[in-house]
Amino acid sequence: MKELQAVTPHSAEWTYLAFSVVELGPGESATHVEVDREQAIVPLEGAAQLSLGPNDHAVARTSVFAELAPVGYAPPGVEVVVTAGENGFTYSVGSAPAEGRYPARLIPPSVIRSEIRGGGMALRQVNHTLAMPIEAERLILYEVYVPRGTWSGWSPHCHDGLDGSPYLEEVYYFRMDRPEGFWMHRNWRDTGEPSDRFNDIWSGGDGDLALVPRGWHSSVACPGSNMYFLNYLAGELVGDARRTPPCFHSDYTWIEQDWASGAWGLPVVTNGVVE
Repeated sequence: MKELQAVTPHSAEWTYLAFSVVELGPGESATHVEVDREQAIVPLEGAAQLSLGPNDHAVARTSVFAELAPVGYAPPGVEVVVTAGENGFTYSVGSAPAEGRYPARLIPPSVIRSEIRGGGMALRQVNHTLAMPIEAERLILYEVYVPRGTWSGWSPHCHDGLDGSPYLEEVYYFRMDRPEGFWMHRNWRDTGEPSDRFNDIWSGGDGDLALVPRGWHSSVACPGSNMYFLNYLAGELVGDARRTPPCFHSDYTWIEQDWASGAWGLPVVTNGVVE
């Protein structure tokens, strides 16, 4: 077993969310059990046997770029055992505090809602991997597909209590469809007291993470590589309240009325000769 990524409340200096990406070799097993936390398991690549308490399920995914996958959900106290197939298995597992309101189960791709959001250079596909109406206590999961050179999370939004927004902690796990591909992600606050303002820029490649503890945030893919990211979120919202939307930055929402408004055609300024 190899842990490719690991985030804990202690390491992130926050309260609710834990997240890891695990790689199992052929036939290897890993066990996950949390006394007071719910867990969600997302297959990323390969095939495995997924045991959720007494129930066994065969799960598989050729690639995050090729197909949806079933999601395993386990309430507190339920043992999760993952046993890789003959070619190994890579998956994510995340957890958040919970009381045990919902049963252990495998969530099939057929119930995962998919939508196209945005427009222009912010057009992307959002899959509601573990979001309302799929039941959980605190965990919320999305899988997002972003064409190369395109932004996601636009208009920028936040969910850290600002202007009545819910408090949610968030992990972005990025994959790029070319080995040289990279992404950039910004968390920031540009209002309030000077001590409240900040500007954090994250960047990375295939398999890297960005964390969102606070602030407005958006991400962009480089022009040469398409981008996938997996979001795990958890915070103060519980049950049906997980449908509560974030707060959007009012300086940027104008573009949603007309994604083509103000877009340049080239050339813009010229001496009359364009080469």
